[in-house]
Amino acid sequence: MNREERRTRRQKDTKNATLIFIIFLIVVLLALAGLVFLAGKFIFRDKAEKPPVQTETQTESVPVTEEVEAPTVPVVDEATTKAAEYVAGMTLEDKIAQMFVITPDALTGYSGVTAAGDTTKEWYAKRPVGGIVYLSGNLKDREQTTTMLANMNTIAVERTGLPAFLCVDEEGGTVARIAGNSAFGVTDVGNMGAVGATGDSQNAYNAGNVIGGYLSELGFNVDFAPVADVLTNEQSMMGDRSFGTDSQMVAEMVASELKGLSDAGVYGTAKHFPGHGGVSGDSHESAVATERTLEELMSAELVPFQRAIDAGVPFIMVGHIAAPNVTGDNTPASLSQKMITDVLRTQMGYNGIVITDAMDMSAITGSYGADAAAVQAVQAGADMILMPEDYEKAYNGLLDAVKNGTISEERINESLVRIVKAKQQLG
Repeated sequence: MNREERRTRRQKDTKNATLIFIIFLIVVLLALAGLVFLAGKFIFRDKAEKPPVQTETQTESVPVTEEVEAPTVPVVDEATTKAAEYVAGMTLEDKIAQMFVITPDALTGYSGVTAAGDTTKEWYAKRPVGGIVYLSGNLKDREQTTTMLANMNTIAVERTGLPAFLCVDEEGGTVARIAGNSAFGVTDVGNMGAVGATGDSQNAYNAGNVIGGYLSELGFNVDFAPVADVLTNEQSMMGDRSFGTDSQMVAEMVASELKGLSDAGVYGTAKHFPGHGGVSGDSHESAVATERTLEELMSAELVPFQRAIDAGVPFIMVGHIAAPNVTGDNTPASLSQKMITDVLRTQMGYNGIVITDAMDMSAITGSYGADAAAVQAVQAGADMILMPEDYEKAYNGLLDAVKNGTISEERINESLVRIVKAKQQLG
C-alpha cells in the first residue's frame, strides 16, 4: 500500500469513527432526555397527589373534619319569573295605576256608572287601574252586570294584556251587593254569625261556594270576604258579620269559606287585619284602636289570618285599626310598617297581595290627605290602595313620591310582581 492509499484509508477511518461517535452521542442524549422526562413526571405527580401542607392557623380556623355548607340559592318559581318579566316592560305610570282599586264612578268621573263603554275605555286607556270595585248603585240586575263586567274585562285586556280585578263586597247577610238585590234572583247565604254557630266548617265552605258560584257567573273574580275578625269585644260593630268569638273556630270557618270561593273561581280576601272584632268604634266614622299587645293579638285576633295565610289566601285587607301597644303610636294598621311589613309579612309569612281597607273612611281622611295616605300605605308595605278619597290626588302623590326618590321603583316592582302574578293566574 503506497503512501497515498494509506492517507486515504486514514481519512476514511476518521470519518467512520466520527460518525460512530455522533450516533453514540445522540443515543446517549436521547436516553438522558427520557430519564429526565420520567423523573419530572414522577416528581410532579408526587406533588399533585400530596395535600397542601396546612399551617397551624389554618387548622384552627377550618378543621379538616369540618363540612362547609354551600350557600342557599333562593328559588324563584316560574310564575313569579313570568310576572317579573312583564313588570320589567311596564312604564312607571302604568305600574302606579295598577296599585289602585277604585269605583267605576271614580274612574270616569260620572256618578252611578252601570256600563263599561267608550267613556270607560277612554279613561282606562289613560289610567289602567289594577281593579274596579262595584257598589250597589253600579249593580242593577243580572244582564246589566254581566255585560258591564265582560266589557270592562275586555277593555283591561286590550290595554294591558291582563284582566282587571273585578271586585265586590259580598259577605252574605247584611253585606250583600248581589244577594241583597232581588233582581239578581240568587240565594242569600245569610250572616256568617249563623254559619259559625253551627260549628261545622263544611257550612262555611258551602256558603263560600254558593257566593263564588253566582259571582263567577256574573263576571266577578275578587270577593272582599270572608270576615276573619274574631269577636273579642262585645261592643264590636262587626256583630253577625263575624263567625264568632272562638279564634280557632273562626280560623277553620275562614279557611273553609276561602276554599269554597276558590273552587268557584273567585279570589277571596281575609279582612280586616289585625281584627276589627276587638274594637268598639267604627273606622268608617272615626279613628279606632285596639289596646291589645302583639302577644295577645297572636293568641286570638290573628289566628284566623295565620290560618288563611297557611291556606294560601290571595288577598288580605288591612284595616284602619291602630294598635299602640304594638306600634308605639296611633298609626292605623293600613299605614303602619310595623303591622304590615314586620308582623304580617315577616312574622306571619304572608307574601300575597295586601290591600288597604277603603281609604275614604274617616279613620284616614280625618288625619291624612289622599296623597299622603297612599304614599304611607305603600311605604308600610301595602300593594293596593282601595277607594282613596281623591283618586287623582292619590295617584299623583304616589307617582311623585317615586320620581323624587321618597319611594324606590324597586319597592313598587315588589307589589307589581304580586299583582301581575295573581292576574296571570286568573287566565
